[in-house]
Amino acid sequence: MSAANVLLKPEECAMLLVDFQAGLGFGVESIPRQLVVNNAVGLARTAVAFKVPVASTSASRVYSGPLLPALQEALPAVKPIERRSMNVWEDDTARNAVVATNRRRLIIAGFLTEACVSFPALSALKDGFEVFVVGDACGGLTPQSHELALRRLDKLDTDSFGIPA
Repeated sequence: MSAANVLLKPEECAMLLVDFQAGLGFGVESIPRQLVVNNAVGLARTAVAFKVPVASTSASRVYSGPLLPALQEALPAVKPIERRSMNVWEDDTARNAVVATNRRRLIIAGFLTEACVSFPALSALKDGFEVFVVGDACGGLTPQSHELALRRLDKLDTDSFGIPA
């Protein structure tokens, strides 16, 4: 594959930010929580600057509270999609928000890497999306569980995230 096809172009991408909520953030031990939040805010601001559509999810009514204030500030036009299922991709509203962008390259970040990020990433891959997980804008329960979740995604029919083997 040529380098031109590997590089991400804003007009080809959509972003999914999963469960950046205080209740889940308290479980993040893979890297300092504030570093994950800072990286996520930088990622969100980059998406806004490049006009990449962003979908954000939460389960604030079920657990974990609202979207973190720093992300709300970075994404004033994005209203988090309230959901109940563990796998964001199984929520029709959330999945349809991504599908409606008509963009097949999906950038994902969130709390917690082991489930909230990896489940929709795996499902989106199965549905034919190229998936790019931003590992330093994700937080896991432990360094090892975070790393193992990223490795699992990296092994699935790709040389690296989203690049077909």
